[in-house]
Amino acid sequence: MIPAVDYLGLRESFRWRVPARLNLGVACADDHPAAKVALVRVDASGARHEYTFGELADLSGRLAGSLAERGVGPGDRVAIVAPQSVETGLTHLAVWKLGAVSLPLASLFGPDALAYRLEDSGATLAITSPDNVDKVREAAPGLPLVVTGPDGDFDRLLSGPVVDPVPTAADDPAYLIYTSGTTGPPKGALHAHRSLIGHLPGFECYYEFADHAPEGRYDRAVLPHVGLPAPASGDLIWTPADWAWIGGLMDVLIPAWYFGMPVLTAEGDFDPAWAADLIAEHRITLAFLPPTALKMMRRDGVRLDGASLRAVFTGGEALGAEVLAWGTDALGARINEGYGQTECNLVVGNCSSVWPVRPGSMGRPIPGHQVAVLDEDGRRLVGEEGEICVRGPDPVMMLRYWNRPEATDEKYRDGWLLTGDLGVEDEDGYLWFRSRKDDVIISRGYRIGPGEIEESLMSHPAVAMCAVVGAPDELRGEVPVAFVVLKPGHRRSLALALELQDHVRTRLAAHEVPRQVTFVDDLPRTTTGKIMRRALREP
Repeated sequence: MIPAVDYLGLRESFRWRVPARLNLGVACADDHPAAKVALVRVDASGARHEYTFGELADLSGRLAGSLAERGVGPGDRVAIVAPQSVETGLTHLAVWKLGAVSLPLASLFGPDALAYRLEDSGATLAITSPDNVDKVREAAPGLPLVVTGPDGDFDRLLSGPVVDPVPTAADDPAYLIYTSGTTGPPKGALHAHRSLIGHLPGFECYYEFADHAPEGRYDRAVLPHVGLPAPASGDLIWTPADWAWIGGLMDVLIPAWYFGMPVLTAEGDFDPAWAADLIAEHRITLAFLPPTALKMMRRDGVRLDGASLRAVFTGGEALGAEVLAWGTDALGARINEGYGQTECNLVVGNCSSVWPVRPGSMGRPIPGHQVAVLDEDGRRLVGEEGEICVRGPDPVMMLRYWNRPEATDEKYRDGWLLTGDLGVEDEDGYLWFRSRKDDVIISRGYRIGPGEIEESLMSHPAVAMCAVVGAPDELRGEVPVAFVVLKPGHRRSLALALELQDHVRTRLAAHEVPRQVTFVDDLPRTTTGKIMRRALREP
């Protein structure tokens, strides 16, 4: 008989078990049975291709050997500018085996966004897909490139000599992911190999492993001693989220591989009907679907009656009671919301088979993580609004901001990481998001900082001053909108508004393009000259 699992029992019996040495390249490939399927690729024609953990282990080892011959060593940053692909996964594994640091960068970034991150990180090499080559070359002339695809040189690197993996410590750096730049320029959050261990409780809860455990790795997981069921096989996990986003990389790909679970990647832009067919045809059981994807599926009347899907994780913005109820019915799966940041991910959420969901709330602190709402003096608040904070030390927390010791210090207070988000904790420990201290815009699950968009607009010769805020949007949650003061000699027009949108589109990313440009005579400011974005958001 399997002992009952309950929330308080999980929290009280939880103990972190972080090994002294851990290398993600080894743990997520080499440590699994060679014949076990690791990756399922569905190409543009719908054909299915499978790759085993043995292939991942061998090919990533050879890629590591080739990269070492090109001078990549411990601590070096290797940029990955490519969409979901076998090559992207292999590159992360190979870089980690060398003790180097992977730098995932989204394909939707324009040359300005890439240039800042490549220069700030000090990347020594970039591995890029063919459609990103021109942008990377414009962003970082002279940076050595390895190009994937039939005309690139990536495949030749897979025949290199296999090298012994570096025996990295759990606290050694593994990956560097940049924040959205909500307060000033984007900051690089540097994470250690042990960050994976910190993600596992959330991964297990969101995907309902208390109800249906994955096969294989509970000897090294973090919740095996609280009465979880016997491991079961058959899970296949998928997300449309880019693996360059911490949500795609660390909420799906890397924890799944650590558990020996196959991951599906599919070529093609997200479409609700396409997603439903993909889930049904390939018997996908677990999915990370951002709220925008769920809202699109609801809009198009998608139903998955009799499909294999059993658990869906969503996060990045509040889903809402109506969409949550629809999803549970139409998808036939448990839906669990979660919360985290690039600096400290998967720390709050739900596991609906263990504790009841309260629609509209963020959920409860995930076992292993201490999360509270604090006032400015560090006192815990219940029933009152304050800042959502996470207690350290915690293995999921970043090591530091890259090259920004002052910003790192400002992120912490008395051992608590300050999220910058305001919320309320109720008497049962559920957290309710209220607003953001730093004016971040959350659109389709992406956290967008207004500063980077404003800087791009200011580079246009017609713009004298501007401010960007978030406006409510039924499908995306929020969208960026811009208020622009023109320089003398420039006239307001629809053509100019479209030109400014295109200017941002070609320099940054598609989701950062203002959906509306409003020309104004001046911007509201405080007595100290700061722009009052709150006044711009008011109807």
